[in-house]
Amino acid sequence: MVERLGRWSSGRGPLYVLLATRLRRLIDDGELPPGVLLPPDRALAGALAVGRTTVVGAYELLRSEGRITRRQGSGTRVAGTPTTGALEDAPVDPIFLDSLESRDDDVLLAICAAPGDPPPQLAEAYARIVPELSRISGDIGYYPYGHPVLREALADRYAEQGVPTTPDQILVTNGGQQALSLLAHALLSPGDQVLVEAPTYPGALEAFREKGAVLRGLPVGLEGVEAAVRERRPAAVYVIPTYQNPTGSVLPPLARERLARGAADVPLIEDEVPADLGFPGEPRPMSLAAFSDAVISVGSLSKSIWGGLRTGWIRAAVPLVNRLARIRAVHDLGGNVPAQLAAAHLVTQLDDLGRAEELQSRHDHLRALLTEHLPSWQVPTIQGGQTLWVKLPQGDGNSFAQTALRHGLAILPGAGLDVTGASDSYVRLHFRARPDDLTEAVTRLTTAWHAYNPPADRVHPRPTIAI
Repeated sequence: MVERLGRWSSGRGPLYVLLATRLRRLIDDGELPPGVLLPPDRALAGALAVGRTTVVGAYELLRSEGRITRRQGSGTRVAGTPTTGALEDAPVDPIFLDSLESRDDDVLLAICAAPGDPPPQLAEAYARIVPELSRISGDIGYYPYGHPVLREALADRYAEQGVPTTPDQILVTNGGQQALSLLAHALLSPGDQVLVEAPTYPGALEAFREKGAVLRGLPVGLEGVEAAVRERRPAAVYVIPTYQNPTGSVLPPLARERLARGAADVPLIEDEVPADLGFPGEPRPMSLAAFSDAVISVGSLSKSIWGGLRTGWIRAAVPLVNRLARIRAVHDLGGNVPAQLAAAHLVTQLDDLGRAEELQSRHDHLRALLTEHLPSWQVPTIQGGQTLWVKLPQGDGNSFAQTALRHGLAILPGAGLDVTGASDSYVRLHFRARPDDLTEAVTRLTTAWHAYNPPADRVHPRPTIAI
C-alpha cells in the first residue's frame, strides 16, 4: 500500500491532512476496496518515515467521514462490505456512477433527485437555435467563461430578482457540480476548514473533501456562523438557503441578511440550485447575494429543467470569475455551445414551465403514501424542493438502506449527508419520479421496513456522491 500512496506529502497543510487526502482518493477510486485491512499506525508511520501522530490523525479524519473503521482487536479497515458476495453483501449506498446510470436489474433508484423527463420546452429551445447555429461563422466555439448570450440572460435574471449583475460576473459551467468543484479548486487547500450545514448536499461535501478540506457542521441555516467564523477562520462557508437539500427548509428573510453579513469576511457559497423548485404560490426568496458582495452564488438547470442539459453557473465578483475561467480552461476549455444557446431561451421561461404544480402533486402523493403505510415515520411538510428528510423510529439509515436494497430499492441514508454524525436515524427520499414509480417505491419500502431488524452496532456506509 505504501507504493500506492506515492508522493502524498507534497503540498500545503498539516501532514496528517495530506496523508488523509491521499488515502481518501485511493479509497474513493476503488484502489483500496471495502473491507481491506490497512497497516497499523506504527507500521505505516515507520514505512513513511513520519510520526505515529500523523498516521493516527489521518486515520481519525477518515474514520469521522465514515471511510474507514477502527476496532480494537480487528484493526483499521476500509468501510463497507467486500463487493464479491451476493446482493446482501452490496455496499450500503450505490457508488456515484452506479447511481447515475440506468439499471436493468429491477432496482428502483430513490437516490438521485432529478427530473426523469425533460420538459417539452427543451426540445422547442433546441429547435429555435438551429437557425442560430447555421449563422455561426468565424467562431471556434470555445468559451471558458460561457457563451455571451447565456451570460447575459443569467445576468438579466439576477437583476430582475433584485440582485444587480453584469455578464462579466457570470461563469457558465457544466452543471452545478462542476461549479462547486471549480470553487473548491480555487478557494481551498488541504487542511482548510469549511463551514457547512448538517445535513447538506453530499456532492458539495465530496468536492470539498477532494481538496483535503476539514468540514465543520452547523445547524441547517448556519445558526451561530458569526462565532464560528471568528473561532475557526474558515476558508469558505457553504449554505443552501432555499428548499435546502435534504430538509427542504427555507431561510427567513431576516436570517438571510444576518447570515450574509455575519459571513462577510469569508467566501460564502450560496447554492441556489433548488431555488426555482417552489410549489404553486410560493414566492422565490431573495438571494443572499443581495446582502453582501462576498456571496458566491451557484445555480443550475439540472433540477428545474433536466440533468442532461448540463448547464450551471457561478455568479461572483469579476476577479474571482476571471480566476475560475482560467482554471476551467485547463479542465475542459468550455461548455457545449448548442446547450448554452438553448439554455439562454429556457432561462427566460423558468417561471412558466408548469413544474411547480407537478412538484407539489408528486410531493403530496409520496407523503400521503408514507403517512398511510409507514405511520411511525416522521415525514415533515415542506413548501418546495425535491426531497423529504425522513426520520426512522428505530435503527439507523445505513443498515435500513441495506435492507431496502435487498428489496429492490436504493435509498440514501442520512449519515453521508451530515459531517457531525447526527443524522444516522434519517433517510433522504425524493419525489421527482413518476407517480407509479413513487407508489412502487413505497410498496418496497413498506416490505423492507417490516423485514428490518436493526443491528446492535452502527453500520458505516461506503462514502458516495448523490444528487
